[in-house]
Amino acid sequence: MGIVNLDWRQLVMILIACLLLYLAIAKGFEPLLLVPIAFGMLLSNLPLSGVMSGPISTIEPLGMTPEGAINASVHTATPGGLLYYLFQGDELGIFPPLIFLGVGAMTDFGPLISNPKNILLGAAAQFGIFFTFIGALLLGFTGPEAASVGIIGGADGPTAIYLTTKLAPHLLAPIAVAAYSYMALVPIIQPPIMKALTTKEERSIVMIQSKQVSKKVKIIFPIVVTIVVSLILPAAATLIGMLMFGNLLKECTVTDRLSDTACNALMNIVTIFLGLSVGASAQAEIFLSAQTLKIFVLGVVAFGIGTAAGVICAKIMNKFTKEKINPLIGAAGVSAVPMAARVAHKVAQEENPGNFLLMHAMGPNVAGVIGSAVAAGILLSLLG
Repeated sequence: MGIVNLDWRQLVMILIACLLLYLAIAKGFEPLLLVPIAFGMLLSNLPLSGVMSGPISTIEPLGMTPEGAINASVHTATPGGLLYYLFQGDELGIFPPLIFLGVGAMTDFGPLISNPKNILLGAAAQFGIFFTFIGALLLGFTGPEAASVGIIGGADGPTAIYLTTKLAPHLLAPIAVAAYSYMALVPIIQPPIMKALTTKEERSIVMIQSKQVSKKVKIIFPIVVTIVVSLILPAAATLIGMLMFGNLLKECTVTDRLSDTACNALMNIVTIFLGLSVGASAQAEIFLSAQTLKIFVLGVVAFGIGTAAGVICAKIMNKFTKEKINPLIGAAGVSAVPMAARVAHKVAQEENPGNFLLMHAMGPNVAGVIGSAVAAGILLSLLG
Protein backbone atom coordinates (compact mmCIF):
# COMPACT_ATOMS: atom_id res chain seq x y z
CA MET A 1 0.00 0.00 0.00
CA GLY A 2 1.19 3.49 -0.85
CA ILE A 3 0.19 4.98 2.50
CA VAL A 4 2.73 2.78 4.29
CA ASN A 5 5.50 4.38 2.23
CA LEU A 6 4.33 7.98 2.77
CA ASP A 7 6.94 10.07 4.61
CA TRP A 8 6.62 13.59 6.02
CA ARG A 9 8.33 15.27 3.06
CA GLN A 10 5.88 13.77 0.60
CA LEU A 11 3.03 14.80 2.88
CA VAL A 12 4.32 18.40 2.89
CA MET A 13 4.50 18.41 -0.92
CA ILE A 14 0.97 17.01 -1.18
CA LEU A 15 -0.27 19.82 1.09
CA ILE A 16 1.59 22.41 -1.03
CA ALA A 17 -0.01 20.94 -4.15
CA CYS A 18 -3.45 21.17 -2.56
CA LEU A 19 -2.77 24.78 -1.55
CA LEU A 20 -1.82 25.67 -5.13
CA LEU A 21 -4.98 23.95 -6.40
CA TYR A 22 -7.03 25.99 -3.93
CA LEU A 23 -5.42 29.25 -5.04
CA ALA A 24 -5.97 28.38 -8.70
CA ILE A 25 -9.56 27.11 -8.44
CA ALA A 26 -11.06 29.07 -5.56
CA LYS A 27 -9.11 32.33 -5.93
CA GLY A 28 -8.56 32.27 -9.68
CA PHE A 29 -4.78 32.73 -9.51
CA GLU A 30 -3.71 31.84 -13.07
CA PRO A 31 -5.60 28.51 -13.11
CA LEU A 32 -4.47 27.49 -16.61
CA LEU A 33 -0.92 27.31 -15.24
CA LEU A 34 -1.30 26.41 -11.57
CA VAL A 35 -3.85 23.59 -11.94
CA PRO A 36 -1.61 21.39 -14.17
CA ILE A 37 1.51 22.26 -12.15
CA ALA A 38 -0.15 21.51 -8.81
CA PHE A 39 -1.70 18.26 -10.05
CA GLY A 40 1.63 17.10 -11.49
CA MET A 41 3.22 17.86 -8.12
CA LEU A 42 0.47 15.90 -6.38
CA LEU A 43 0.92 12.85 -8.63
CA SER A 44 4.71 12.68 -8.36
CA ASN A 45 4.64 12.85 -4.55
CA LEU A 46 2.12 10.06 -4.06
CA PRO A 47 4.12 7.02 -2.89
CA LEU A 48 4.73 4.32 -5.52
CA SER A 49 2.86 6.26 -8.22
CA GLY A 50 5.85 5.91 -10.55
CA VAL A 51 4.75 8.78 -12.82
CA MET A 52 8.30 10.18 -12.94
CA SER A 53 10.17 6.88 -12.85
CA GLY A 54 12.59 6.34 -15.70
CA PRO A 55 12.75 3.15 -17.75
CA ILE A 56 14.63 0.21 -16.26
CA SER A 57 16.68 -1.84 -18.71
CA THR A 58 18.23 -5.27 -18.40
CA ILE A 59 21.33 -6.48 -20.23
CA GLU A 60 21.50 -10.08 -21.43
CA PRO A 61 24.99 -11.34 -22.43
CA LEU A 62 25.03 -13.16 -25.77
CA GLY A 63 28.64 -14.25 -25.79
CA MET A 64 31.78 -12.90 -27.44
CA THR A 65 32.19 -11.45 -30.90
CA PRO A 66 35.05 -12.71 -33.16
CA GLU A 67 36.93 -9.52 -32.25
CA GLY A 68 36.80 -10.40 -28.56
CA ALA A 69 34.14 -7.86 -27.54
CA ILE A 70 31.16 -8.75 -25.36
CA ASN A 71 27.95 -9.06 -27.32
CA ALA A 72 24.80 -8.21 -25.35
CA SER A 73 21.13 -7.51 -25.85
CA VAL A 74 19.40 -4.69 -23.98
CA HIS A 75 15.77 -5.17 -22.96
CA THR A 76 13.49 -2.59 -21.37
CA ALA A 77 11.96 -4.37 -18.40
CA THR A 78 9.95 -1.37 -17.18
CA PRO A 79 9.04 1.39 -19.64
CA GLY A 80 8.87 4.29 -17.15
CA GLY A 81 6.12 6.67 -16.08
CA LEU A 82 4.04 8.89 -18.35
CA LEU A 83 5.24 12.18 -16.90
CA TYR A 84 8.87 11.05 -17.18
CA TYR A 85 8.47 11.06 -20.95
CA LEU A 86 6.53 14.33 -21.00
CA PHE A 87 9.34 15.87 -18.94
CA GLN A 88 11.72 15.22 -21.83
CA GLY A 89 9.92 18.07 -23.61
CA ASP A 90 11.14 20.37 -20.83
CA GLU A 91 14.67 18.96 -20.58
CA LEU A 92 15.21 19.06 -24.33
CA GLY A 93 13.94 22.63 -24.60
CA ILE A 94 10.93 21.75 -26.78
CA PHE A 95 7.90 22.97 -24.82
CA PRO A 96 9.02 26.56 -23.95
CA PRO A 97 9.59 27.63 -27.59
CA LEU A 98 6.20 26.13 -28.52
CA ILE A 99 4.61 28.24 -25.77
CA PHE A 100 6.33 31.28 -27.30
CA LEU A 101 4.84 30.32 -30.67
CA GLY A 102 1.37 30.42 -29.14
CA VAL A 103 2.07 33.66 -27.27
CA GLY A 104 3.23 35.26 -30.51
CA ALA A 105 0.03 34.20 -32.27
CA MET A 106 -1.99 35.90 -29.52
CA THR A 107 0.07 39.09 -29.27
CA ASP A 108 -0.59 42.45 -30.88
CA PHE A 109 2.67 44.37 -31.15
CA GLY A 110 0.79 47.46 -32.34
CA PRO A 111 1.05 49.35 -29.01
CA LEU A 112 4.81 48.78 -28.97
CA ILE A 113 5.32 49.74 -32.62
CA SER A 114 3.22 52.89 -32.30
CA ASN A 115 5.16 54.04 -29.24
CA PRO A 116 8.75 52.73 -29.41
CA LYS A 117 9.56 54.41 -26.08
CA ASN A 118 7.90 51.39 -24.50
CA ILE A 119 11.01 49.38 -25.36
CA LEU A 120 12.83 51.30 -22.62
CA LEU A 121 10.20 50.30 -20.07
CA GLY A 122 10.40 46.66 -21.11
CA ALA A 123 14.18 46.79 -20.88
CA ALA A 124 14.17 48.53 -17.49
CA ALA A 125 11.94 45.83 -16.00
CA GLN A 126 14.63 43.25 -16.80
CA PHE A 127 16.92 44.95 -14.26
CA GLY A 128 15.54 42.60 -11.62
CA ILE A 129 17.06 39.65 -13.50
CA PHE A 130 20.61 40.97 -13.41
CA PHE A 131 20.35 42.39 -9.87
CA THR A 132 19.20 39.02 -8.57
CA PHE A 133 21.88 37.25 -10.61
CA ILE A 134 24.50 39.16 -8.59
CA GLY A 135 22.64 38.47 -5.35
CA ALA A 136 22.52 34.75 -6.08
CA LEU A 137 26.26 34.71 -6.74
CA LEU A 138 26.84 36.31 -3.34
CA LEU A 139 24.68 33.62 -1.71
CA GLY A 140 26.89 30.87 -3.10
CA PHE A 141 25.14 29.85 -6.30
CA THR A 142 27.36 29.12 -9.28
CA GLY A 143 27.21 31.40 -12.33
CA PRO A 144 24.81 29.16 -14.32
CA GLU A 145 22.65 28.57 -11.23
CA ALA A 146 22.54 32.32 -10.44
CA ALA A 147 21.47 33.09 -14.02
CA SER A 148 18.67 30.53 -13.80
CA VAL A 149 17.46 32.00 -10.50
CA GLY A 150 17.68 35.59 -11.76
CA ILE A 151 15.54 34.91 -14.84
CA ILE A 152 12.55 34.45 -12.52
CA GLY A 153 12.52 38.26 -12.36
CA GLY A 154 11.36 38.36 -15.98
CA ALA A 155 8.03 36.85 -14.86
CA ASP A 156 8.18 34.53 -17.85
CA GLY A 157 7.75 30.84 -17.02
CA PRO A 158 8.72 29.37 -20.43
CA THR A 159 11.89 31.50 -20.57
CA ALA A 160 12.82 30.46 -17.02
CA ILE A 161 12.36 26.79 -17.93
CA TYR A 162 14.26 27.13 -21.21
CA LEU A 163 17.28 28.84 -19.62
CA THR A 164 17.35 26.54 -16.60
CA THR A 165 17.33 23.39 -18.74
CA LYS A 166 20.39 24.76 -20.55
CA LEU A 167 22.33 26.04 -17.53
CA ALA A 168 21.15 24.35 -14.31
CA PRO A 169 18.72 21.47 -15.00
CA HIS A 170 19.01 20.22 -11.41
CA LEU A 171 17.21 23.41 -10.28
CA LEU A 172 14.36 23.15 -12.79
CA ALA A 173 11.66 22.12 -10.31
CA PRO A 174 11.97 24.99 -7.77
CA ILE A 175 12.71 27.61 -10.44
CA ALA A 176 9.77 26.62 -12.64
CA VAL A 177 7.34 26.46 -9.72
CA ALA A 178 8.61 29.81 -8.37
CA ALA A 179 8.36 31.48 -11.79
CA TYR A 180 4.82 30.33 -12.45
CA SER A 181 3.70 30.99 -8.87
CA TYR A 182 4.90 34.59 -9.01
CA MET A 183 3.27 35.04 -12.43
CA ALA A 184 0.00 33.93 -10.85
CA LEU A 185 0.52 36.32 -7.91
CA VAL A 186 1.06 39.42 -10.08
CA PRO A 187 -2.21 41.04 -8.81
CA ILE A 188 -0.95 40.69 -5.23
CA ILE A 189 2.76 41.46 -5.57
CA GLN A 190 2.73 44.42 -7.94
CA PRO A 191 0.12 46.93 -6.63
CA PRO A 192 1.85 47.72 -3.29
CA ILE A 193 5.14 48.38 -5.13
CA MET A 194 3.42 50.52 -7.76
CA LYS A 195 1.59 52.61 -5.17
CA ALA A 196 4.66 53.04 -2.97
CA LEU A 197 6.66 54.51 -5.87
CA THR A 198 4.01 56.83 -7.32
CA THR A 199 1.86 59.70 -6.15
CA LYS A 200 -1.90 59.92 -6.60
CA GLU A 201 -1.33 62.60 -9.22
CA GLU A 202 1.03 60.34 -11.19
CA ARG A 203 -1.38 57.42 -11.03
CA SER A 204 -4.11 59.66 -12.40
CA ILE A 205 -2.25 60.69 -15.56
CA VAL A 206 -4.42 60.12 -18.62
CA MET A 207 -2.46 59.13 -21.72
CA ILE A 208 -3.47 60.10 -25.24
CA GLN A 209 -4.60 57.47 -27.73
CA SER A 210 -1.78 55.80 -29.64
CA LYS A 211 -1.70 56.12 -33.41
CA GLN A 212 -2.82 53.21 -35.56
CA VAL A 213 -0.19 50.92 -37.07
CA SER A 214 -0.57 49.75 -40.67
CA LYS A 215 -0.93 46.09 -41.53
CA LYS A 216 2.25 46.19 -43.61
CA VAL A 217 4.30 47.43 -40.65
CA LYS A 218 2.85 44.71 -38.42
CA ILE A 219 3.91 42.07 -40.95
CA ILE A 220 7.41 43.49 -41.40
CA PHE A 221 8.01 43.89 -37.64
CA PRO A 222 8.36 40.19 -36.65
CA ILE A 223 10.59 39.48 -39.64
CA VAL A 224 12.94 42.39 -38.88
CA VAL A 225 13.06 41.63 -35.14
CA THR A 226 13.92 37.98 -35.81
CA ILE A 227 16.76 38.91 -38.16
CA VAL A 228 18.23 41.69 -36.00
CA VAL A 229 18.06 39.85 -32.65
CA SER A 230 19.33 36.57 -34.11
CA LEU A 231 22.29 38.26 -35.78
CA ILE A 232 23.25 40.18 -32.64
CA LEU A 233 22.41 37.46 -30.10
CA PRO A 234 22.20 33.99 -31.68
CA ALA A 235 21.44 32.35 -28.32
CA ALA A 236 18.06 34.14 -28.26
CA ALA A 237 17.12 33.01 -31.79
CA THR A 238 14.98 30.04 -30.71
CA LEU A 239 12.70 31.94 -28.31
CA ILE A 240 12.53 35.17 -30.32
CA GLY A 241 12.14 33.22 -33.57
CA MET A 242 9.17 31.22 -32.29
CA LEU A 243 7.57 34.31 -30.75
CA MET A 244 7.87 36.26 -33.98
CA PHE A 245 6.84 33.32 -36.17
CA GLY A 246 3.62 33.01 -34.18
CA ASN A 247 3.01 36.73 -34.55
CA LEU A 248 3.65 36.58 -38.30
CA LEU A 249 1.05 33.81 -38.61
CA LYS A 250 -1.42 36.14 -36.91
CA GLU A 251 -0.63 39.32 -38.81
CA CYS A 252 -0.16 38.07 -42.39
CA THR A 253 -3.87 36.98 -42.55
CA VAL A 254 -3.17 34.21 -45.08
CA THR A 255 -2.43 31.56 -42.42
CA ASP A 256 -5.48 31.93 -40.20
CA ARG A 257 -5.82 28.17 -39.68
CA LEU A 258 -2.22 27.91 -38.51
CA SER A 259 -2.56 30.96 -36.29
CA ASP A 260 -5.74 29.56 -34.75
CA THR A 261 -4.02 26.23 -34.07
CA ALA A 262 -0.97 27.91 -32.55
CA CYS A 263 -2.88 30.10 -30.11
CA ASN A 264 -5.62 27.61 -29.22
CA ALA A 265 -5.20 23.85 -29.69
CA LEU A 266 -1.39 23.71 -29.69
CA MET A 267 -1.05 26.26 -26.88
CA ASN A 268 -3.53 24.38 -24.69
CA ILE A 269 -1.91 20.99 -25.33
CA VAL A 270 1.61 22.22 -24.61
CA THR A 271 0.42 24.10 -21.50
CA ILE A 272 -1.06 20.86 -20.13
CA PHE A 273 2.09 18.85 -20.88
CA LEU A 274 4.42 21.58 -19.59
CA GLY A 275 2.44 22.19 -16.42
CA LEU A 276 2.05 18.53 -15.49
CA SER A 277 5.69 17.66 -16.17
CA VAL A 278 7.08 20.72 -14.39
CA GLY A 279 4.90 20.05 -11.36
CA ALA A 280 5.90 16.39 -11.37
CA SER A 281 9.57 17.39 -11.23
CA ALA A 282 8.93 18.93 -7.80
CA GLN A 283 9.51 15.72 -5.89
CA ALA A 284 9.95 15.97 -2.14
CA GLU A 285 13.57 14.85 -1.95
CA ILE A 286 14.56 17.50 -4.52
CA PHE A 287 12.20 20.33 -3.66
CA LEU A 288 12.36 20.51 0.13
CA SER A 289 15.78 22.03 0.75
CA ALA A 290 17.38 25.25 1.95
CA GLN A 291 18.39 25.95 -1.65
CA THR A 292 14.73 25.93 -2.73
CA LEU A 293 13.88 28.47 -0.01
CA LYS A 294 16.68 30.72 -1.27
CA ILE A 295 15.34 30.42 -4.82
CA PHE A 296 11.82 31.45 -3.78
CA VAL A 297 13.12 34.42 -1.78
CA LEU A 298 15.42 35.55 -4.60
CA GLY A 299 12.61 35.04 -7.09
CA VAL A 300 10.22 37.40 -5.36
CA VAL A 301 13.07 39.92 -4.93
CA ALA A 302 13.79 39.71 -8.66
CA PHE A 303 10.15 40.18 -9.51
CA GLY A 304 9.74 43.12 -7.13
CA ILE A 305 12.87 44.89 -8.39
CA GLY A 306 11.80 44.38 -12.00
CA THR A 307 8.43 45.97 -11.23
CA ALA A 308 10.05 48.87 -9.39
CA ALA A 309 12.63 49.46 -12.14
CA GLY A 310 9.90 49.75 -14.75
CA VAL A 311 7.97 52.31 -12.69
CA ILE A 312 11.09 54.34 -11.91
CA CYS A 313 12.11 54.33 -15.58
CA ALA A 314 8.71 55.76 -16.54
CA LYS A 315 9.08 58.51 -13.91
CA ILE A 316 12.52 59.40 -15.28
CA MET A 317 11.19 59.48 -18.84
CA ASN A 318 8.54 61.98 -17.72
CA LYS A 319 11.34 64.41 -16.87
CA PHE A 320 12.37 64.57 -20.52
CA THR A 321 9.13 64.24 -22.49
CA LYS A 322 6.23 66.60 -23.12
CA GLU A 323 3.61 63.87 -23.32
CA LYS A 324 3.50 62.43 -19.83
CA ILE A 325 3.54 58.68 -19.24
CA ASN A 326 1.50 57.18 -16.46
CA PRO A 327 4.30 55.48 -14.52
CA LEU A 328 2.02 52.56 -13.67
CA ILE A 329 2.55 51.16 -17.16
CA GLY A 330 6.24 50.76 -16.32
CA ALA A 331 5.28 47.90 -14.00
CA ALA A 332 3.85 46.09 -17.04
CA GLY A 333 7.40 45.84 -18.43
CA VAL A 334 7.73 42.42 -16.83
CA SER A 335 6.80 39.57 -19.14
CA ALA A 336 3.58 38.42 -17.45
CA VAL A 337 1.23 38.92 -20.42
CA PRO A 338 -1.43 40.22 -20.10
CA MET A 339 -1.73 40.05 -16.31
CA ALA A 340 0.73 42.87 -15.61
CA ALA A 341 -1.01 45.17 -18.11
CA ARG A 342 -4.37 44.44 -16.49
CA VAL A 343 -2.97 45.22 -13.04
CA ALA A 344 -1.63 48.59 -14.25
CA HIS A 345 -5.03 49.38 -15.76
CA LYS A 346 -6.87 48.37 -12.57
CA VAL A 347 -4.65 50.42 -10.25
CA ALA A 348 -5.05 53.47 -12.53
CA GLN A 349 -8.84 53.12 -12.47
CA GLU A 350 -8.85 53.08 -8.69
CA GLU A 351 -7.63 56.69 -8.86
CA ASN A 352 -9.56 57.73 -11.97
CA PRO A 353 -12.36 55.43 -13.20
CA GLY A 354 -12.22 57.13 -16.60
CA ASN A 355 -8.56 56.31 -17.14
CA PHE A 356 -8.09 53.42 -19.59
CA LEU A 357 -4.48 52.28 -19.53
CA LEU A 358 -4.82 48.72 -20.78
CA MET A 359 -3.67 49.26 -24.37
CA HIS A 360 -0.95 51.68 -23.25
CA ALA A 361 0.30 49.09 -20.74
CA MET A 362 0.34 46.38 -23.41
CA GLY A 363 3.23 48.23 -25.11
CA PRO A 364 5.78 47.70 -22.32
CA ASN A 365 4.18 44.33 -21.55
CA VAL A 366 4.98 42.86 -24.98
CA ALA A 367 8.34 44.65 -24.89
CA GLY A 368 8.97 42.71 -21.68
CA VAL A 369 8.34 39.42 -23.50
CA ILE A 370 11.05 40.32 -26.00
CA GLY A 371 13.26 41.69 -23.20
CA SER A 372 13.12 38.52 -21.10
CA ALA A 373 14.02 36.36 -24.13
CA VAL A 374 16.94 38.69 -24.94
CA ALA A 375 18.09 38.63 -21.30
CA ALA A 376 18.01 34.83 -21.38
CA GLY A 377 20.04 34.91 -24.58
CA ILE A 378 22.65 37.17 -23.00
CA LEU A 379 23.01 34.91 -19.96
CA LEU A 380 23.12 31.80 -22.13
CA SER A 381 25.83 33.36 -24.33
CA LEU A 382 27.93 34.27 -21.30
CA LEU A 383 27.48 31.13 -19.24
CA GLY A 384 26.26 28.38 -21.56
